[in-house]
Amino acid sequence: MKKIIIGLGVLVSSLVSAQENLIPQPEISIPQKGNLSLKKGISISEEFTAQEQNILQEIFHSWNIPVIQPSKKDRIPIIEFKFDKKNSDHLGKEGYRLEVNKKGITITAETSTGIFYALQTLRQLDLENQNLKAYTFIDRPSFSLRGFLVDVGRNYQPVDMLKEQIDMMAKYKLNVFHFHFTEDIAWRLESKKYPGLTDASNMTRWKGQFYTQQEFRELIDYCKERNILFLPEIDMPGHSKAFSRYFKVDMQSAEGMIYIKELLKEFKETYPDLEFLHIGGDEVKITNKDFMPEITRYVESLRFKNTIGWNPGSNLLTETYQQLWMGGAERILEQGETKSVDSKHLYLNHMDPLETVTTLYFRKFGLSDREHKNFPGAILCSWPDRAVAQPIDMFYQNAIYPGMLSFSERIWKGGGLNQWTANIPTDSASVKEFKDFEKRLEVHQKRYFKNLPFPYTPQSGMVWELVGPFSNHGNLETDFPIEKNPFSEAFKTSKTVIGGTVILRHWWANVIPGALENPQENTTWYARTKIWSDEDAEKDFWIGFNNLSRSYASDSPASGTWDDRKSEVWVNQKLVEPPHWQQAGMKGDLEKPLVNEGYTFRKPTKIRLKKGWNSVLLKLPVKDFKGKDWQNPEKWMFTFIEVQ
Repeated sequence: MKKIIIGLGVLVSSLVSAQENLIPQPEISIPQKGNLSLKKGISISEEFTAQEQNILQEIFHSWNIPVIQPSKKDRIPIIEFKFDKKNSDHLGKEGYRLEVNKKGITITAETSTGIFYALQTLRQLDLENQNLKAYTFIDRPSFSLRGFLVDVGRNYQPVDMLKEQIDMMAKYKLNVFHFHFTEDIAWRLESKKYPGLTDASNMTRWKGQFYTQQEFRELIDYCKERNILFLPEIDMPGHSKAFSRYFKVDMQSAEGMIYIKELLKEFKETYPDLEFLHIGGDEVKITNKDFMPEITRYVESLRFKNTIGWNPGSNLLTETYQQLWMGGAERILEQGETKSVDSKHLYLNHMDPLETVTTLYFRKFGLSDREHKNFPGAILCSWPDRAVAQPIDMFYQNAIYPGMLSFSERIWKGGGLNQWTANIPTDSASVKEFKDFEKRLEVHQKRYFKNLPFPYTPQSGMVWELVGPFSNHGNLETDFPIEKNPFSEAFKTSKTVIGGTVILRHWWANVIPGALENPQENTTWYARTKIWSDEDAEKDFWIGFNNLSRSYASDSPASGTWDDRKSEVWVNQKLVEPPHWQQAGMKGDLEKPLVNEGYTFRKPTKIRLKKGWNSVLLKLPVKDFKGKDWQNPEKWMFTFIEVQ
């Protein structure tokens, strides 16, 4: 078995055994004796619906296995469905039992949704020499609400791009597509009653880009076919400047309420099958305390099954689901009647790409292992507040697909840590568990995301020694003797950390602990490691010292620097020069897209390695933690890793 040596001699296997690649990992996986030979092909039971048969045809076609009519003479294996009449496995609405043996494949479920998820697991199984390893999977989710939010109000995305994300959601067993299409910037859904609402003159970004009623129906149907609830959000009364620009009134005014009710009525009449409506309610000054209660009652009168709103936000009614988005890790209680959905620290735009996978994988949603009556689940959010030059840029700036897979793993199987973490925990059990997930993630990246943006590289093999603190007295350029002899025994290791990205102190340090238990201002730390190379060669590295949130109008780094903290990096005691910033020193502006400020959306840094061990030293100074201003918060961190 091939081995890759990374950082301080840690060994990472590059291979994963057959049928252990699944994401999300099933609740129960039992290997059985023998294999199922598909060399003669397979037949599909007529019990499956036409849609299910189409999925099966697609799967077997991808395996180059012919689907043929059943034949007793040729003993062709069959895939069949059994209804779980005895309920012996307690599968529930979304659970399934998938059995592979030498005779064929059997799916047991209580509903068509369970069959659908069994097919998604089947899709991921490894076929070796036209054989499937015999296995039994018994599986069901820990949470019944497993969502993903896309904000197209700020940055428009083409319908095909949305469908691609919906496809990926379905394949990884996510079941709520939260669609945020109204914003200050633009109202992006066609209205026949008020067509000027989507006119280019009423938009401040991606002018003239909106979704026709036909496209909107397409998305609703596309989700339904994939067992995904389409959750539209009409943000009220905040995030509504596009509404006010067109109608020339505030939404909370008496006249504004008439207009928004007309739009809601048209919306329900146009899309009568929709059961849920997200009514927003966040980041707004309430000038009319009757607005949200009256609008909620009106929405209910239109025969929507439920409303969902943001918390904190406006004065939502008790029956409205509360989507939590601020504050730290906190248990969602079973007492009371209010139902909550967790989106706290689930905003991809605030996460460093490598940090994304770490923090989502170890998350315990609502600090609950499983759902309860007041807590059905969580929604991962993609909020690209800052303008992008092209829609695809969002997928390079944010770890959308790596994050989606990490989220799907955790929300399906439940559990996680009782405290949020931005860094890979260093206890042996957590490291082993995360390495296993990274191996599976790498398999999926190569197999299913070969031609798609997937800004992630395995990082659990990067082991660092932190040395410090050294007092710099506010002078970030102060040098210390360790720079001359990084691995001298005179400089004792203070702490060992793991990861391609390490957060020393998070900008939300009050709720997300960093690697340093008691970080101090006006100090300098150093991180050191050794990396192995099989040959003298120039290799690609992701290097960075400041992850710019895609929600803030953050400034671009000054020319000739890595960041405002004067961070530096040496490999084999040779200084690595910072990139040529295309927008060096640019004052942050939400309307000015980032170009190459992040390590995942610029060319990797090329570094010449020698054969054998290579020393790496990072200098990590900080002055204070308050940051230049609120648009430029201080996230004390570093990224250094070879791009695999």
